[in-house]
Amino acid sequence: MAKTKTQFVCQNCGSNSPKWLGRCPQCEEWNTFTEEVVTKPNNKVPGVVASKSSNKPLSLSQIKTEENPRIDTFNTEFNRVLGGGVVPGSMVLIGGEPGIGKSTLALQVALDLKGRKVLYVSGEESLEQIRLRANRLKRSGETCLFVSETALENILLHIEQEQPELVIIDSIQTISTDRMDSSPGSVGQIRECTAALLHKAKASSIPILLIGHITKDGSLAGPKVLEHIVDTVLHFEGDRNYMYRILRSVKNRFGSTSELGIFEMQTEGLREVSNPSELLLSQNSQSLSGTAICASIEGMRPILIEVQALVSTAAYGTPQRSATGFDLRRMNMLLAVLEKRAGFKLAAKDVFLNIAGGIKVDDPAIDLSVLGAVLSSNFDIAIDKKICFAGEVGLTGEIRPVNRLEQRIREADKLGFDEIIVPKVGKPIQLKGTKISVFQASRVEEAFKRVFG
Repeated sequence: MAKTKTQFVCQNCGSNSPKWLGRCPQCEEWNTFTEEVVTKPNNKVPGVVASKSSNKPLSLSQIKTEENPRIDTFNTEFNRVLGGGVVPGSMVLIGGEPGIGKSTLALQVALDLKGRKVLYVSGEESLEQIRLRANRLKRSGETCLFVSETALENILLHIEQEQPELVIIDSIQTISTDRMDSSPGSVGQIRECTAALLHKAKASSIPILLIGHITKDGSLAGPKVLEHIVDTVLHFEGDRNYMYRILRSVKNRFGSTSELGIFEMQTEGLREVSNPSELLLSQNSQSLSGTAICASIEGMRPILIEVQALVSTAAYGTPQRSATGFDLRRMNMLLAVLEKRAGFKLAAKDVFLNIAGGIKVDDPAIDLSVLGAVLSSNFDIAIDKKICFAGEVGLTGEIRPVNRLEQRIREADKLGFDEIIVPKVGKPIQLKGTKISVFQASRVEEAFKRVFG
């Protein structure tokens, strides 16, 4: 006979405790423990009993592989982040804040797959609401089937009966199974439902796309356990005050994790942005101080972004430091390098930094443009709009080489820049077919003497 007991499970990280705790000892979050009923079979069998299995160990040469082509979603940016399309039998998780556009993206993918049978399972919206959303997107698809369902057993039955080529579930937090007594959205329910769906996906080679909520601190709700189960984890992010949405790959067993997809939210849905540099750069024709352009790399694509800085005298004695879209600790390090190695006194001044367009950048090549924007605001001297930067700054004030420099130079040349300041690599750089002038600098003093004279 099965034994029934209760335990307390953290809804943030999944750790459990025999009694309620105010603060989780693992993730250190407050008030995240909830009571769940756990049923365990009473198997008092000494030792370990192995079950019968038809599998046997094979060498690498004995393992047979089948070339299953990826499913083209007809969405260039979505395909780019996935690594070329959806892999049959894979499980993809898309997480993002409420209202950011997860359901819109999933519905567009479902309706754009012409000629393929897609099953869209909605646990949050009724079929009438989905129809209204599709009308707003001005899309239709006769091969896409919709069902409003939250019971796992019924969803698996629908998959077995319809045999679709792609399943979309919105969202995994609303799905529950009768095998567990806990409420939908709890760690136990999420783990159990995702494991059952994964088994179905692998057994039938039907890819499943899950939509997941995120918590207030930006992590996926419920689970680090959920991230371990699925094959691909995508984060859909962006400031709702901006039109741009960014799809990042956090985990991908079938592609690169450094890829980036950029969309623009419009009244008719998400539009793919094929050339994000033109959108992220300011179209202001006036020369303003405190701005610098960086030739950055996100994944496999070069992107030119605008760095904005504001330097002013500290009004309250203690200077403020603030950065949006850039690591604040790295900015403090760069300001220390500027003061120690280049002799610019900024210790008594407020410094505010912003990456235009609401995106987050972690490319080290942005260092040189950050310092350029800070000095431009400090001197109130505008940097020529036809000059851009690409270089990492070290603690000794040297400008360190960055990867894929030629690709950055070609992107700057394509967008009409006259000069780019890059690290010194030993020999002059002049790419065939480009008109842009390349200035190589080994230290920050050389670069800013070139810019400000």
